[in-house]
Amino acid sequence: MTHVDAGAELDPVHPVPHPPARADGLTHAEVAERVARGQVNDVPVRSSRSLADIVRANVLTRFNAIIGVLWLIMLFVAPIQDGLFGFVILANTGIGIIQEWRAKQTLDSLAVIGEARPTVRRDGWATEIGTSEIVLDDVIEIGPGHKVVVDGTCVEADGLEIDESLLTGEADPVVKRPGDHVMSGSFVVAGGGAFRASRVGREAYAAQLAEEASRFTLVHSELRTGISTILKYVTWMMIPTAIGLVISQLVVKHGGLKESVARTVGGIVPMVPEGLVLLTSVAFAIGVIRLGRKQCLVQELPAIEGLARVDTVCLDKTGTLTEGGMDVTELRTLNGYDDSYIRKVLGALGESDPRPNASLQAIIDACPDSEEWRCVESLPFSSARKYSGASFSEGDGESSTWLLGAPDVLLDGDAPALAETGRLNEQGLRVLLLARAARDLDAPDVDKGVTPAALVVLEQRLRPDAAQTLGFFARQNVRAKVISGDNAVSVGAVAAKAGLAGTAVDARRLPAEREAMARELEDGTVFGRVTPQQKREMVGALQSRGHTVAMTGDGVNDVLALKDADIGVAMGSGSEATRAVAQIVLLDNSFAVLPSVVAEGRRVIGNITRVATLFLVKTVYSVLLALMVVFSQVEYPFLPRHLTLLSTLTIGVPAFFLALAPNTERARPHFVRRVMRYSLPGGVVAAVATFVTYLIARLHYTGPGSLDAQTSAATLTLFLVSMWVLAIIARPYTWWRIALVLSMGGAFVVVLAVPALQSFFALELVGTAMPWLAVGIAVVASAVLELLWKWVDHRFPA
Repeated sequence: MTHVDAGAELDPVHPVPHPPARADGLTHAEVAERVARGQVNDVPVRSSRSLADIVRANVLTRFNAIIGVLWLIMLFVAPIQDGLFGFVILANTGIGIIQEWRAKQTLDSLAVIGEARPTVRRDGWATEIGTSEIVLDDVIEIGPGHKVVVDGTCVEADGLEIDESLLTGEADPVVKRPGDHVMSGSFVVAGGGAFRASRVGREAYAAQLAEEASRFTLVHSELRTGISTILKYVTWMMIPTAIGLVISQLVVKHGGLKESVARTVGGIVPMVPEGLVLLTSVAFAIGVIRLGRKQCLVQELPAIEGLARVDTVCLDKTGTLTEGGMDVTELRTLNGYDDSYIRKVLGALGESDPRPNASLQAIIDACPDSEEWRCVESLPFSSARKYSGASFSEGDGESSTWLLGAPDVLLDGDAPALAETGRLNEQGLRVLLLARAARDLDAPDVDKGVTPAALVVLEQRLRPDAAQTLGFFARQNVRAKVISGDNAVSVGAVAAKAGLAGTAVDARRLPAEREAMARELEDGTVFGRVTPQQKREMVGALQSRGHTVAMTGDGVNDVLALKDADIGVAMGSGSEATRAVAQIVLLDNSFAVLPSVVAEGRRVIGNITRVATLFLVKTVYSVLLALMVVFSQVEYPFLPRHLTLLSTLTIGVPAFFLALAPNTERARPHFVRRVMRYSLPGGVVAAVATFVTYLIARLHYTGPGSLDAQTSAATLTLFLVSMWVLAIIARPYTWWRIALVLSMGGAFVVVLAVPALQSFFALELVGTAMPWLAVGIAVVASAVLELLWKWVDHRFPA
């Protein structure tokens, strides 16, 4: 065992004495030389899009290109008020860029907090540095849970086992010895050691695999996919309709060129749901900022939406339901062993492991090391084995081999100690068995024929927020399942303390066949003695039943399951490997933040569904109005300024507030179907009512200059019907939603009442008969719309 000499020098940065390095690291001069040659691990960590990417994504869109061309045309042929829609697009795009930039800054600052900081040996000292500061030939220390950040060659190995499944697909850990190659992207599951960096930066294996990948394209987003589908169909409708409208207004009517162009553009612009993508991005971005304030790092933006759709959450007990620390509450000796002797054994076992887990750390705190014992060989703890061990040369010259691990793994099923273990497990206590082995530590069957020496009773600290969080999931109909490597009875007792009832199942008795396992998982709630590979299989079995699965965890044994789950949630204090594969990292380890993530996701999904209906009602009525105009061979009733006013008051401003409002409605699937079942009837009713008013107004107002009066009547009907659509979308009403609807209506009244605004927007209601008829048609259309939407709700439930 290694002991620190009293005269050891102190690291000026880390005032804790370090043991002498067994493999020399670089000197500062050698590091500087490699930096000068560019042999640095300079792969950029893409925690979010760059500013250039954000600007490009918000500016260079298909619809911005269409509207930009139309805007330039309007600036040449019409008054500035007919080009207002272009300024609105500029403002919307600017807002989108600013919001996403703010989200990027939040994300990047949080990513720095959660970034892995490997330990390298330089000038004889072990020092933590940033991943990007590693240079070629650096000697990097690794232990359980550490991620291998660059390629290298193993120079030291103490029971070192590395999982390369994320790179090769091979689930079994690979034992590494000095001289073996280690690949970046793998992680340590047992033991420890060090390796010398042989390939850094873009030459490293994992960097080459990830060169074309973007972290934000990994999680499926039904919202974004649905919006893309909608926009694709809108484009298909727009093109032939716009061509027909252009021909109708420029060729058939033979009107004035500028007037015809203006009305043609007025018909095309509202077909574009230009603000829908913007509001979706803004909603996601603001969600990231809100969660960032709660120390929740969202590594993939759509993960906010994904967690809101989850119906099953799998929890690892340690680090999720319980806090990381443990306390030794009792030591029960067996087979006549002396208490003081057992404490010496436990102290020596603790000292033999340079990287103790939480259980062993509790034992170290309770049983100080005896310097009389010398460790000859050690076997680090592994999740697959469920035990660790060491061989010692005792003070009197005797040698012995000891194992420390799960009693039900080390003992036969009829062992008397198991009955006592079961009683302790039922109280929610964790029990480890200390046993003397009869075989050498490197024997494949070292755990056979052991002699029980003592039961070490550990008490785990239940998280104070665990019960409240599990209660939240229960109220939201999200099924929680505890999947742990610990004893099933003990896990069941801890889960019961947290308010999660259910029979505890020993995972070793679960069927291997996926369908049979899925049936068992449907009925069970608590599962113990689950191996890392089984965790992965259990996630897959639940997904095969159509469940959307979230997995939480903090240990290396959770990585495979986190990777395969729909949403992976890692604790900030967990291993580097879990943080690397998870979509969401709880930086302050607070399990209670998860309800906030779910709430943000529900806010985004529910509100975007609302505002998408507003935008698409406008698209539908715009296309239908254009078709009616083409087939009726009449002038298009609106100028761009009219539809800019209507869009701003009935869609743009309300949608912004509605998209960011609180919303706890449960997330539901089939986004496109749910949006279109309202948008189609709403758009059809609005188009028919508006066109009927326009045709009647053409008969009522005749003579030169009558087109403005006809347009004004049609605008009044369309505004009132659109306001009723807004009133329906804003339900259920709160004081601010009522105020929002009324203020939009009031703004339109102001436009009609103020002469300067009347002139600016070319709106003039002539006489009383036609305006009141326009109102009457709007009232009838709104009543039809109300009945039609109720019928849709009944006939096509969401």
